[in-house]
Amino acid sequence: MRLRLPVERPTEPPTGYKIAHPVLSQDGTRAGFTGVSLGGALPYGVLDDASCVYGRRHRAPARLCDCGFHCVHDRRAAEALLCTAEHRGATLLEVSVLGAYIRFERGFRYARQRVRTVSVGPCACGAPAVALADAGWGRPGWRVLAPVCANCARGRASVSPAGFARLAGEGLRVVTEAGGTPPAPVAGAEPGVPELVAEAALLQARLDWFQTQLARLGEHGSGGGAERG
Repeated sequence: MRLRLPVERPTEPPTGYKIAHPVLSQDGTRAGFTGVSLGGALPYGVLDDASCVYGRRHRAPARLCDCGFHCVHDRRAAEALLCTAEHRGATLLEVSVLGAYIRFERGFRYARQRVRTVSVGPCACGAPAVALADAGWGRPGWRVLAPVCANCARGRASVSPAGFARLAGEGLRVVTEAGGTPPAPVAGAEPGVPELVAEAALLQARLDWFQTQLARLGEHGSGGGAERG
C-alpha cells in the first residue's frame, strides 16, 4: 500500500527561517546567498527555484531525496545555529515558502522561496555592522560577505546593507542588529536617511584607510630622502 502525504492548501505562503551567507558576484552586479549545509555549493537569489544538489532530474522536493530548500518554523531555532563557530558570520533569513513543500516537525523542505528579510549581526569585533565585506572565501564566481563595522571595513571590498538590498532586488529588506534600514528604494527613488548614513560611514572608513596609507608612504619617502642627503 502506497502512503500519501496529507495535502495542504494554505491561503498564503508559510513563513520560515534559515541561515545563509550573503554573496556578491565576481563583477559586483548581483547579490544572493549561499547555504551552510549540503546545498551551499549552489548560490541562490532572493526569488529562486530549488534543484537537486545530486544532479538528479526529478523536481525538488522529491519525497525519496533530501533535495530542495530547507527552513525551520521557529525563528529562535534558526538563531541558535548562529551560535556555532562555523556559522558566526552567517545571516538570518526570513523566507516565504512557495510551490510544493513537505512539512516536517521542525520545518519545511520545499521547491521555491522568496527571501523577505535579512538580519545582519554585529561585526566579529563586536561593534554594530555598517557594511558587508569580503569574508576571504567564496564559491566559483561569488564572493562571500560578512558583517563588518566601519573600522574593520577599511581596505576591504564591501557594500552597505542598502546597497546589497538594491543589488539583490525583489524588494529584499536588510536590517542590522542595532536597528536596521528600511526596504530598498524602488528604481529611480531617492535614498532615505538610513541608507545615506550607512553609505557615509562606509565612505568615511575607506577615506580613513586611504589617509593612513598616504601618511605611511609620506613617512617612507621623507626617510629615504634624508638618508640619500
